[in-house]
Amino acid sequence: MRGQLLKTLISLMITLLCVGSLLTSLSWYKLNSNNVEPHRPPPQKKSAPQPSDLCKGCREVIDKVLTRYSQTWKKQEDNYQKFRSQLSGKCHGFDKAIITQANTPVGSKVVYDGEKKRSLQVSPEIFSTFAKEHPFPNKTWETCAVVGNGGILSDSGCGKMIDSAQFVIRCNLPPLENGYEEHVGVKTGLVTANPSILLEKFGALMGRRRPFVESLRIYSNSLLLLPAFSFGHNTPVSLRAAYTIEDFESPIRPVFFNPEYLQSLALFWRSQGLRAPRLSSGIIMASLALELCDDVHLYGFWPFSNHPHGLHTLTNHYYDDRQTKVKFHAMPAEFDLLLRLHSQGVLRLHLGDCQPGKK
Repeated sequence: MRGQLLKTLISLMITLLCVGSLLTSLSWYKLNSNNVEPHRPPPQKKSAPQPSDLCKGCREVIDKVLTRYSQTWKKQEDNYQKFRSQLSGKCHGFDKAIITQANTPVGSKVVYDGEKKRSLQVSPEIFSTFAKEHPFPNKTWETCAVVGNGGILSDSGCGKMIDSAQFVIRCNLPPLENGYEEHVGVKTGLVTANPSILLEKFGALMGRRRPFVESLRIYSNSLLLLPAFSFGHNTPVSLRAAYTIEDFESPIRPVFFNPEYLQSLALFWRSQGLRAPRLSSGIIMASLALELCDDVHLYGFWPFSNHPHGLHTLTNHYYDDRQTKVKFHAMPAEFDLLLRLHSQGVLRLHLGDCQPGKK
């Protein structure tokens, strides 16, 4: 009887082991199946977006823009001279856009354009960072390209046309390598740098500074324009940028926006109907170019999330999809004013792809 009981127990143990082994195998199979990427068909390219992909109201707005833009463009010299005279008379960008040792001596008071109650008395140390000479030539350039960073530049093929300009202005340290050259060019005479870029990408230059200097190589010996005196928190990081460039003997030339010019420019555009807390770098640079250049061409200025030709979806910038701070800038309103100047033959907007051989 005892022997029979022992055999029964052994048989039961063997059965349990077999069942456990089977359950383990099933578990492993299920786990491995979950880790295998299921077969999916390759994504299909869309030639045009579905209506749900269009930004709200964009089709109507874009149609109106194209109606205004489709007229054959021709420079209207009288309109250009009239607008340039108005702009120069109110803002004096040629002389005042950039702080120099001539227009801002030691002991003078600089009033911040973004904080009207804040001012700074120019010390000898800060004075030493100001441009020693006037940064622009005595005569105007024949052709200038102002390059915004809009996603409309992606796959545009505009690089050669942009680089054919005598003077090229760029905004906010945009990337020009790794395949972007074909579409945005590489030539640079002046590039702006928002201090937020220095804070986010380079740790406010509080640590290692070499990456910042190396990032500037692509801009060669161009002017690096910083809004050091727009807000109080911009001043220390802008000065550190200037000191870093000097310490590393970089060929790029740091200069500072004159807040007096920025304030005058804001008032000028307000008189033209623009209501915005702050002007964007793009319209500021376009304004400066209109004082410095005979023929002004704008690229990468497009405030909508769909392409004007084909209506396919665009990223906000040609290099990323980071959104503009709408509470500060009124991009569609700025674009409307620039489109008006295009229609009047004052400047030329380039929307869409650039055809080889055409300027």
